[in-house]
Amino acid sequence: MRAYQVQRAIQAAMSSASSLGLTARHAAVLHNSNKIALRLRPCDVLARVAPAAHRGAQLEVDIAQRLSEAGSPVAALTAPRVFVRDDYEITLWTYYEPVTTAAMPPADYAQALDRLHAGMRRVHLSVPHFTDRVAQAQTLVAARDRTPELAGADRTFLAGTLDRLRRAVSDSGRPEQLLHGEPHPGNLLRTAAGPLFIDFETCCRGPVEFDLAHAPDEVAGHYPGVDHRLLRECRTLVQAMITTWRWDRDDRFPDGRRLGVRWLSELRSAGSRRGAGGGGPLGGEQIV
Repeated sequence: MRAYQVQRAIQAAMSSASSLGLTARHAAVLHNSNKIALRLRPCDVLARVAPAAHRGAQLEVDIAQRLSEAGSPVAALTAPRVFVRDDYEITLWTYYEPVTTAAMPPADYAQALDRLHAGMRRVHLSVPHFTDRVAQAQTLVAARDRTPELAGADRTFLAGTLDRLRRAVSDSGRPEQLLHGEPHPGNLLRTAAGPLFIDFETCCRGPVEFDLAHAPDEVAGHYPGVDHRLLRECRTLVQAMITTWRWDRDDRFPDGRRLGVRWLSELRSAGSRRGAGGGGPLGGEQIV
């Protein structure tokens, strides 16, 4: 969000907290892209604020509530509702002080994700299919007015990659279930209560390999029953999707355009390796 939007979002979050009788005099921005995360003090609540046009907050609250009731490793809501203030949607969550800044061991990451998926198999809600999310990226690639800086050859390459891998993953025959949608390291907290997942507005249905594609490569070695060929295809599909987001003219991800250029290069290199008989998964961080 831009600076003036951040100030409005902070006021909306503070107003929401105050309506619950919480004291919120200060707000620290923890993350700022197309939406922001704030730590409100002295009540020590985490506020997540997004433009109301996104319309994903209610689904996130519903899923988080159901998963918490199922005993899944998820962050707790401070209030099980969505607040609407000044064209923003605000959700309030427990703030967890990080216990360490070190990367989570792959085995712990895999165990937490396996537990999350087990809980998700007990939750029945209507959510988009993973192919709906791919279709959003395909629409963005096709819309030259929304991705004006994407060169013609790159546009054709991305469109072909998204289409080919969407079909490959859809036709895999693997069981499908409710997924987190983006369980990358930024959405898994290390807390005194153990690993906890956050950010459920991207939940979708699909094979578990689609979720694993967002996690560090080493995690899959500790997750039971992985189809590693499908996982490689999912990793490349996810890379193509997040590359597409970075070319959106309205994208506000920090340093997003540089990442878009870099990830396009990685996708092309991976395609060349496959054509030459290689074909390992793409390297680099998974950022959405």
